[in-house]
Amino acid sequence: MSVSVVIKNAARTCGEGPYWEESTRSLLTMDCFDNKIIRWNSETRHTETVKLDELCTFIIPRKSGGYITSQGAKIVHLDWDNPAGCTTLAEVDQGKDTRFNDGKCDKMGRLWAGTNGVVIQPDKGTLYSFSRTREARPHMDKITISNGITWSLDWTRLFYADSHPRRVWVFDCDINTGTLSNRRIFLQHAPETLDTLGYPDGMTTDSDGKLWITCYDAGKVIRVDSETGKIIQEVKFPVMKTTSLCFGGSNYEDVYVTSDRTPLSEVEFQKEPLTGSVFKVSGLGIKGLPQFTYEG
Repeated sequence: MSVSVVIKNAARTCGEGPYWEESTRSLLTMDCFDNKIIRWNSETRHTETVKLDELCTFIIPRKSGGYITSQGAKIVHLDWDNPAGCTTLAEVDQGKDTRFNDGKCDKMGRLWAGTNGVVIQPDKGTLYSFSRTREARPHMDKITISNGITWSLDWTRLFYADSHPRRVWVFDCDINTGTLSNRRIFLQHAPETLDTLGYPDGMTTDSDGKLWITCYDAGKVIRVDSETGKIIQEVKFPVMKTTSLCFGGSNYEDVYVTSDRTPLSEVEFQKEPLTGSVFKVSGLGIKGLPQFTYEG
């Protein structure tokens, strides 16, 4: 196994939301607070960027063409060649001073995305799903820092991270109707593990049904048994603020991991000069799964 840098210092602020775009053999990611989306071609090693007007936290291809991304508390359509022409598809939390954070699509083409306060405050966020008709459906409120979303292999369970209480929830999921039920705690980091496990952030599922969770402030990614919650593997990075991840590569055998530069002072940055970079983990002997597009 090896960890390498594929985009050095990609983010001047918070790197987030990696998505492997199979059609272009590219990794999509972003520099959230710089309102910038990045597309890195794995074959040419060429990097393109587009600049938006507002903070963006995820990017997902849209089946009808272009992409969807977040702009504050809005979901918008993005044409890569005309980023100034973003059009709003949906908006939530009017008057609540919130913004979206992580987002991901399920196999039915729904978007799932949660909000949290623009200024982080307890219990201000909500987890939503968006149907093909772009209707916003709330599923859970009183979230502090909305983060990773993923599913079990059979799509009967949805896992969801609220980073501030250091907790991952699990729901029973009816994937046909997009209904969640029976919420319970799947993973709760103990207080004494703050240095070793940090805060659960982005998540994904591998082809064996195991969860991969980034550990913000602990500089690692953990592989977790989705039945027992037991940690079965760790991958360490040369930065502490790992944020999110996705599988990619020719056979989805690589893991791409983003990181956050925002909170570091210049002195701290000298100690972690790769902060904000996108990393690739190779040689795990484990494969991931393709991500889905938005069908709305």
